[in-house]
Amino acid sequence: MSDLDLQSQALQRRSYELSILNDVARALNASVDLPALLAVALEKVAELLGLSTGWVLLFDEASGEPFLAAAQNLPPGLREEPERMAGWCYCLEALRDGEFGAAANVGVVSCSRLRKLAPAQGKTAGLRYHASIPLEISDGDGGLKRLGMLNVAGPEWRELDGGTLSLLRTIGDMLGVAVERARLDARRLESAQTEERNRLAREIHDTLAQDLSAVIFQLEAAEALLVQRAEPERVQRSVTAALDLARKGLDEARRSVLDLRAAPLEGRTLPGALAALAAEVDTGNGPVVLFEMGPAPPPLPPAVEVGLYRIAQEALQNALRHGDASRVLLRLEAPPGRIRLTVQDDGRGFTIGGSSGTGSHFGLVGMRERARLLGGSFQIESSPGAGTRITADIPLRSHG
Repeated sequence: MSDLDLQSQALQRRSYELSILNDVARALNASVDLPALLAVALEKVAELLGLSTGWVLLFDEASGEPFLAAAQNLPPGLREEPERMAGWCYCLEALRDGEFGAAANVGVVSCSRLRKLAPAQGKTAGLRYHASIPLEISDGDGGLKRLGMLNVAGPEWRELDGGTLSLLRTIGDMLGVAVERARLDARRLESAQTEERNRLAREIHDTLAQDLSAVIFQLEAAEALLVQRAEPERVQRSVTAALDLARKGLDEARRSVLDLRAAPLEGRTLPGALAALAAEVDTGNGPVVLFEMGPAPPPLPPAVEVGLYRIAQEALQNALRHGDASRVLLRLEAPPGRIRLTVQDDGRGFTIGGSSGTGSHFGLVGMRERARLLGGSFQIESSPGAGTRITADIPLRSHG
């Protein structure tokens, strides 16, 4: 055979290998669901190599123990006795111990899952060998993170040559990356779901708990006025304010359950909503609540407006309900590239880092978390007898 013929054959083989890799890559990129991804990988590898049987064993992320993650056309002995696919085997032990450095042919006599099956009874479906492909990725420190192994086999098996095993190793590397990506996506989804649950908890707390606290505050004021035998008009103002707050809280709670929107901001800017919040609480029968603003801020992203409004609402209720404040100041400022909310009261204050005994811990956590989610900072300044000052400072560049 001439050199030209050899070069042509080598080119054809290389073209074939690239075609296989391209097909596998497209299949792996089509899904981030791990079971679906593994099933597609098994199907593609078996189809492209003319094989009928395959299985993938992965190491559990928590325990490190192996488990069957996917399988295709297992022989009768393994289907009828699924416990044979559980636990460790020769190949996985070799992989774990670093003795399985590349894709390899494994004879039935060396495979602890197949060697005890009865070939005469058709339990092995004629399998004589399988090829094992380690699934590994870089651990970032110069070593390898071992994820598991893919095995493929067929009833008329032939030992694969070095070129095909090298191709399978490349496919194994691709599958390893896809497995890790799918696991990362699953963790991100779980984290996002946890974050959504936390956000819902904050919304429920901000709507129901805060509005109920305001209602209780107004009713307590009315009760105190009755004890003092005050004018009926003053008592009526507190009762009316409590009713209005209850209706508003119910409306907002319904909207929050439906779509978690911030109902108080609908149709209003943040400054307008904060001014309205101060006016709602300052009914003339209790603490003085003021709203101040420096130069008008630029138009703010909805997420920033909602987050700062909720922080103001929480801080105000803490000051009135838990801090025994007689005066609260809400101030909104807009330094270049930022928006800053300050809530300061003259209440009894508390020791930062200690237990205030007021039950407001969740509120402080919620305010800090809201600021963090907006990419900003949250600061609390307080001491016993000296009131409390909270500051939320949010950068606007990160919000477009």
